[in-house]
Amino acid sequence: MLLIQLCIHWIRFSRVAFFKRRQRPKLDEELEPVSVVVCARDAYEQLTELIPALLRQNYPQFEVVVVNDCSEDETEEYLKDLERREPRVKPVQLRQHLNFFNGKKFPLSMGIKSATYDLLVLTDADCLPESDEWLRSMVSCYGSKTEVVIGYSRFNNLKGLLNKLIRFDSLQNGILYLSAALAGRPYMGVGKNLSYRKRLFFENKGFTSHYTMPAGDDDVFISQVATKRNTRACIDAENGIVATPSTSFWAWVRQRCNKYATIKMHRTSTRAWMAIHYWSQFLFYASFIALFFLKPAFAVASDLPYYTYYFPTLAALFILRYVTQMIIYRGASRRLGEKGLLPGLLFWDAFFAIATPLFRITGRMTKE
Repeated sequence: MLLIQLCIHWIRFSRVAFFKRRQRPKLDEELEPVSVVVCARDAYEQLTELIPALLRQNYPQFEVVVVNDCSEDETEEYLKDLERREPRVKPVQLRQHLNFFNGKKFPLSMGIKSATYDLLVLTDADCLPESDEWLRSMVSCYGSKTEVVIGYSRFNNLKGLLNKLIRFDSLQNGILYLSAALAGRPYMGVGKNLSYRKRLFFENKGFTSHYTMPAGDDDVFISQVATKRNTRACIDAENGIVATPSTSFWAWVRQRCNKYATIKMHRTSTRAWMAIHYWSQFLFYASFIALFFLKPAFAVASDLPYYTYYFPTLAALFILRYVTQMIIYRGASRRLGEKGLLPGLLFWDAFFAIATPLFRITGRMTKE
């Protein structure tokens, strides 16, 4: 388990930890028009912050498509008023839920359908750009064959244990999917900071293959359309997206379980890669504890010199993984803009080594 974990960290995760951005920011004449798509339900207060921040983006030509998903607050009135004053804002009003669609797949599909431009950039109502260069940063990752750009979204650094759990989970998950994309094996993105082409969405029939699932509008869809040649990762902490984390532990747990419920929709190679990482992480701790407590059972001839080095050797192997992880996570944290998580690295890692298999099992039991 130690050898597997070392290989995963140094061969795969190091791509994020030591990432160096090579593409230059594009000039205005090189930037094609963009449709920013946002879905919102009862998000009036968040939209009053997000939309002005989007309109301040340093980008030559873009529109903001806001889908009002049956809101009961002041969202509709706010968007109507904004539409009269700001031509770049394009509201889409939905007043009826479709029972056979779960999550935000239907409103997002309507927003994409209503978008004027082929190049789409997606985010959520509870997010804010880190700077007015976010849009330019995402689009600058596009090349001649690029159809998908995967970004990272960090969460606000707030007080409390739950906030740190959510932020470490986001960091760990970000390292997983971004390193996979950098290795030419993309399998997911996050809807808070994601871009792809409108034609790609319709050519692949959107979310129809998984429309009954509550999640999957970002990870499952990307796993179906992203390839080594058409996908790039955007790692830019200064020009990324920051989101508001959940304040309910059980709401966060349900969200994680829903996410893991989509694993069965991924490619076999992706499921195998994720299983190897998560189970080797869990079994590393399990085997360490087992070896620690089972040592007396092995020490039949306890007077032999071999047993003098048993615990020091066990400790050295544990420290080797910890130091490796600290190096990788330190570099990844810097590049993804995460702060304050490294002092508790051992605790967070041990917690998710136990919790993630439980989330995965619960998610697999979830019916479509």
